[in-house]
Amino acid sequence: MEAVLARMRALDERLPAQDGVAVFNRVYLTVTETLHARIAHGEFPAPRRAEALSVRFAERYLTAVEAERAPACWRPLLQYRRHPGVRPLQHALAGINAHIGHDLALAVVATCRALDCEPRALEADFDRVGDTLVSLEEHIREDLMPGPDLLEVADPLTHLLGSWSLDRARGAAWSAARLLWTLRRSPELAEEFTDSLDAGVGLVGRCLLTPTS
Repeated sequence: MEAVLARMRALDERLPAQDGVAVFNRVYLTVTETLHARIAHGEFPAPRRAEALSVRFAERYLTAVEAERAPACWRPLLQYRRHPGVRPLQHALAGINAHIGHDLALAVVATCRALDCEPRALEADFDRVGDTLVSLEEHIREDLMPGPDLLEVADPLTHLLGSWSLDRARGAAWSAARLLWTLRRSPELAEEFTDSLDAGVGLVGRCLLTPTS
């Protein structure tokens, strides 16, 4: 866990503060530090499994944003990271969408393979990790929510905020992980499903990054 935290801190120091990836990274770094502390303090039923899942989860994000060609789900954020008409809140939501909608399911499967266990063995830890991730949305709303304009029903950002749910994305990630685990003996079908998941999450991300000004 320390290694991924170090990579996030280095990214935070390297990127301009208003960069869309930097916006997401700052919030995710805070949540990952909280998760690390909770695991260290014995708040998880199986700390080893929880840390293995958390590390693989974070590594997928870091690999994506540092890659020459990122997965489709991360491309909208990378393409719009400096767009003047996209607000920091949108950048953060797009990052969460990519990370939970796509990366979480693949991280669960990778952890199951590494630990030689079924997804159900990770379910309790998945739920605990998910509960911590809920604070990601809370941090974003507290730190990045713009002013009173959000009270206006007609504001485009109001519509965007209501069109995406972290809780629904988390539930979909668990279903996707279970399906991918079932498809592990059918590599072609697993690859087809993974590509479809990646593209679908990327499409949602592009919608979340619709310029609002």
